[in-house]
Amino acid sequence: MSKNSNERKPAIHDTLAEELKRYIQPFRADGSQSFRLKSQRTDETGGLDKQAAWEIIERNRVRLAEMQERLYATGHWAVLLILQGLDAAGKDSAIKHVFIGVDPQGVDVTSFKIPSTLEQHHDFLWRATLRLPERGRLGIFNRSYYEECLTVRVHRQLLAKELIPSQLVTRNVWRERFEDIRAYEKHLSRNGTLILKFFLNISKEEQRKRLLDRLQEPGKRWKFSMNDIAERELWGKHLAAYQDMITNTATKLSPWHVVPADHKWFARVVIGSTIVSALEDLRLQYPRLDKASLQEFEKVRAALEQEGSAVTRASQDVQLTA
Repeated sequence: MSKNSNERKPAIHDTLAEELKRYIQPFRADGSQSFRLKSQRTDETGGLDKQAAWEIIERNRVRLAEMQERLYATGHWAVLLILQGLDAAGKDSAIKHVFIGVDPQGVDVTSFKIPSTLEQHHDFLWRATLRLPERGRLGIFNRSYYEECLTVRVHRQLLAKELIPSQLVTRNVWRERFEDIRAYEKHLSRNGTLILKFFLNISKEEQRKRLLDRLQEPGKRWKFSMNDIAERELWGKHLAAYQDMITNTATKLSPWHVVPADHKWFARVVIGSTIVSALEDLRLQYPRLDKASLQEFEKVRAALEQEGSAVTRASQDVQLTA
């Protein structure tokens, strides 16, 4: 017998995790180290070319579809994916391409727009709470409650529309919101919701190119808004808000993934790899049946097979008499 015969062979989970790690770890922020958004490259490719990237994207799609089915079958975990980013960062297309092949019956996508009058009459987490995924499902937030620490912070006048008592709106309002979000996400995590947060980090130059593309292609013009140009003038303020937000809400339970977004194909590699790896870590298994259920299933199987044999014999008898 070989002296290595008792050594454990690497499981598929371990092999996949090791392979995907290089597309996850460099972009993960969990609060354990200082974080500087300005030091994060937006044009990173992970040493891949486009063809190699698409091969990884396709493998991730297949594995994600398998893991989603297990997630639904077990019915214990919920998965919440949060996508944030400036205009034209690629949030919509990332959702479209990463989740090709996933059963749409098990996925809920919510795009948060300007709060309605009803939503403004509740706390800032209320409308997101209503749309949280139930156990066994994937929920995708295209923008989220984080807008309350981003857009609302850059455009301070929006805070007045939320009808919060004026004496509660102090200079500490953003710190308090960060505290609320950390507590909220800790609560969700403790109750079986896996939270994965992505900031699609695009350069100002790449955004310029994409906005021009929208203007020049008739099929994309509907995506363009003059507000996109106005927000470009506030680029520095937006990035400062993201810097503070990630620094204060990145935790080990719900880390941020700062995704290089200048190359859409690499952004999809990072997002897909992160989701697949996190689902693998849950070690999801199909529910096991007890002995009584297996015996009952065997009876049903035998009855169905007997029924099929009877139908076949009847069909043959009809043919002989014809």
